[in-house]
Amino acid sequence: MDTERAPRTFLDSAVLARLAAVPLLARRPMIGGVSGRHESPHRGSSVEFAEYRKYVPGDDLRRLDWRVWGRTDRHYVKEYEADTNLRLCLVVDTSGSMGYGSTGVTRLDYARRLAGSLAFLACRQGDAVGVSCAAETVVRHLPPRRNPSHLRLVFDALEETRPAGSSALPRILHELAETVAHRALVVVISDLFVDPDELARALGHLRFRRHDVAVFHLLDPREIAFDFRRPTRFVDLEGGPALFADPLDIGDRYRRALNEWLAALRATALEQAIDYRRVGLDEDYEKVLAGFLAARASGRGKR
Repeated sequence: MDTERAPRTFLDSAVLARLAAVPLLARRPMIGGVSGRHESPHRGSSVEFAEYRKYVPGDDLRRLDWRVWGRTDRHYVKEYEADTNLRLCLVVDTSGSMGYGSTGVTRLDYARRLAGSLAFLACRQGDAVGVSCAAETVVRHLPPRRNPSHLRLVFDALEETRPAGSSALPRILHELAETVAHRALVVVISDLFVDPDELARALGHLRFRRHDVAVFHLLDPREIAFDFRRPTRFVDLEGGPALFADPLDIGDRYRRALNEWLAALRATALEQAIDYRRVGLDEDYEKVLAGFLAARASGRGKR
C-alpha cells in the first residue's frame, strides 16, 4: 500500500511490518458499512456460530438445522455472527504540555508514533480512520474514511500539528460523543492534565454512546520520579504562571498529589470499562502497541 509521498518521521516501516502480524480489533460490536473482521451487533453470514432461535415464517430455509428438527420435531434456525468494518477515531492532545519531554522525545512526538502506526494498521486491514487534534478547541478534524489517499491526510495532520494552548479535552470528548454517528473505536492519546471528574464524565458519555474507548496516558519519567535536586523554575506550558520552588520542600506533597491523581484515573478506567494504558516516554512504543494489539486479539469474544 503506497500511502506516503515523503518519509514520515514518526513512521518506521520495520515496526509496522512486525505489528501488522496482529490485527487491530474492537472489544465491542461495531456498526460498519461493509464486511470486515470486526464483530457486529447484527446477525449475518460469517463462519462463527452465534445461537439458535425458533423458526418464523419468512426465514431462509437454508438456515434451518435439520438435525435438531429430527431430534426434537421443532424447527430452529442457526444464526451466525456478522462481521463488519471498524471506524477508528484518533484523538490526539496537542495542548502546550504535550511539547514536554526529558528523554529526547516530546509527548507529541510519541503520540504521533502511536497514532500514525494505528492509523496505518487500521487502513491496511480495510477500516476507516479519522483524527482529531485537540487543544483549547479541535485544531484539526478529519472524519473516518476508508482509503489510502485519506490516510495521507491523516499523516499530514499529525505531522503539521504543533503543541500550543491549554487543554479542553473533556469538552471535546463530549462533542465527539455526540458527533460520531456510529459506534467507533475512539483512541485518546494525551497527558490527561485535566480535572479527573470532568474527564470521567466525558469518557462515560463516549461509553454511553457505545463507543469502544482506549486511552494512552503519556507521562515523562521525571514527572514520576521527580528527581530534581536544586531549586527549579517550573513553567506551565499551557499558559499558567511559572513556579519557583525547592523540590526538597515540595517533593512529598507532589508525590502524594500525583498518586491521588493516578488513582483517580485508574478508578475511572475501571468504572467506565476503558482500555487505559499508562505509558512512559522512555518505553519502546513498538512494545506498547504490540501489547495493546495482543490484548485486544486475545480478548475478542470476552466482552
